[in-house]
Amino acid sequence: MNSLAPRTLSSASDLAAAGLIAEDEAADVARVTARYAVAIPPAIHDLLRSSANAPALMRQFVPTSHELALAEGENDDPIGDHAHSPVKGIVHRYPDRALLLPTLTCAVYCRFCFRREDVGGAGVLTPAEMDAALDYIRATPAIWEVILTGGDPLILSARRIGEIIRALDDIAHVQVIRVHTRVPVAAPERIDAALIEALRSTGKAVYVAIHCNHAAELTPAMRAACGRLSDAGIPLLGQTVLLKGVNDTPEALEAVMRGLVAARVKPYYLHQLDYAPGTSQFRVPVEEGRALVKSLRGRVSGLAQPTYILDIPGGAGKVPLTGGYVSEENGSFAIEDPTGTVHSYPPAPSAETDDA
Repeated sequence: MNSLAPRTLSSASDLAAAGLIAEDEAADVARVTARYAVAIPPAIHDLLRSSANAPALMRQFVPTSHELALAEGENDDPIGDHAHSPVKGIVHRYPDRALLLPTLTCAVYCRFCFRREDVGGAGVLTPAEMDAALDYIRATPAIWEVILTGGDPLILSARRIGEIIRALDDIAHVQVIRVHTRVPVAAPERIDAALIEALRSTGKAVYVAIHCNHAAELTPAMRAACGRLSDAGIPLLGQTVLLKGVNDTPEALEAVMRGLVAARVKPYYLHQLDYAPGTSQFRVPVEEGRALVKSLRGRVSGLAQPTYILDIPGGAGKVPLTGGYVSEENGSFAIEDPTGTVHSYPPAPSAETDDA
């Protein structure tokens, strides 16, 4: 692959010049980039050039024309964010937890993202929009935990992050602040003293949940960023998406879970892929996912065991894909949500049409 000056790659021509796609693929990839955001920052570009696991990593970050093929069940809002957004920047799906989305911009755009129709180039909440979002949290005393997500909140300046944390500090009924991020993988240099200081709360528990799908993402720079957060007293959680061709073998799943624990990151969730448009090439059937998770028992300690989780399509909430929440009949699954309502969940489909 050719080298470029360190910068974020964001177009088909960038990707071709960097050797990440072939010249004759550029026109098809340009159709994808016209619809879905692309950003490959220097840390990810370096990883793609240097890693022996480049094929598994390329699948996550480099767009292909497969993203324009829709499969049955895929839709623009696969987990019902829009239906549960009372004001801009808030998603309130559970009584005691609310998402606060200060930005829809990311350091890197994963090709399987469940918010792929919304993220990219959307900027940040305006001061008035942020005030309205915080006012909603202030006026809803049931909200015990606020989850900063997006986009990626850690692409914001330390000053802006600090302002958000301070505002949440002042809301008595909020006890926990959780930050969801890909930055330690995608731009680990951003995890500096100023950002860590901004994350400090005067009275709330602050957790950082790090999205990491493959052991090769646990670079020395990523582990150092995690170390800086841990040394500052911030507990770290790991979120992993189960992805075909990336981590859908016992060995690959074991490696990423062991790597996270060694980096002082507790594996939290292993997500079943959501039905976002153009993502069928990544989808692992539930029965295979359950077998993979079962294979971790006996291979790794309890510290390295994530909960295999499904965000029920439409916004009914997350449930484990193990135990009494799931039953199977004729290849389809019945999923019981936290209220006891049963939802049908289909087997993984194949992509059928190109909607571009």
